[in-house]
Amino acid sequence: MRAVLRQAAAMTQPPLRAVIVPVTPLQQNCSIIWCTATMRAAVIDPGGDLPRIRAAIAQAGVTVEKILLTHGHIDHAGEAKPLADELGVPIEGPHDEDRFWLARLDDDGRTYGIRGVVFEPDRWLVEGDTVTIGDLILDVYETPGHTRGHVIFHHPPSKLALVGDVLFQGSVGRSDFPGGDHDQLVRSVVEKLWPLGDDTAFIPGHGPASTFAHERASNAFVGDAVLAGQ
Repeated sequence: MRAVLRQAAAMTQPPLRAVIVPVTPLQQNCSIIWCTATMRAAVIDPGGDLPRIRAAIAQAGVTVEKILLTHGHIDHAGEAKPLADELGVPIEGPHDEDRFWLARLDDDGRTYGIRGVVFEPDRWLVEGDTVTIGDLILDVYETPGHTRGHVIFHHPPSKLALVGDVLFQGSVGRSDFPGGDHDQLVRSVVEKLWPLGDDTAFIPGHGPASTFAHERASNAFVGDAVLAGQ
């Protein structure tokens, strides 16, 4: 009977869980996501405030096996290297078009008052790659426009995407930094995000989570009605 109960509990347990840890003065959504079957985890975009990230890892009771990066801006990647060294784990992402941003993390850190440590990831990511976290498999999509090397992560069984600074609730990422391109950003949303399904929920790089359906219906920059009127 106990074996049957354990099996039933496993069937009702979602395969993926996530917590958001806002970090840096820019309130960037560092995310910790983990495989519930193995309790193996990844930290996505650890831009700073490592004590807060460590506390969230401990509270979740997970073992971090890697760090994932959506792009190379200071608030997303500033303290990726120190955390990776501390935990003894690799860094995967972003695309190597963001080498420019990772190479200037120390300079940008001084500008924004955020610690920035220059590094290169253990693995650059490209369209069609997958990343694993325990038993989870996430698909990688290239989504330039905010930065040239921006990528997003999607877990189809959970209908969840981690989209960095491509899309926000009610808005989109800035495109006025070097390498940014607003038209390209819009194409990334329409051509890469929307096909993942209206019922997909997403965690953005800043602000509250939302769904693609909600943004298609109401987003002032990439909503269906807005784009149809262009």
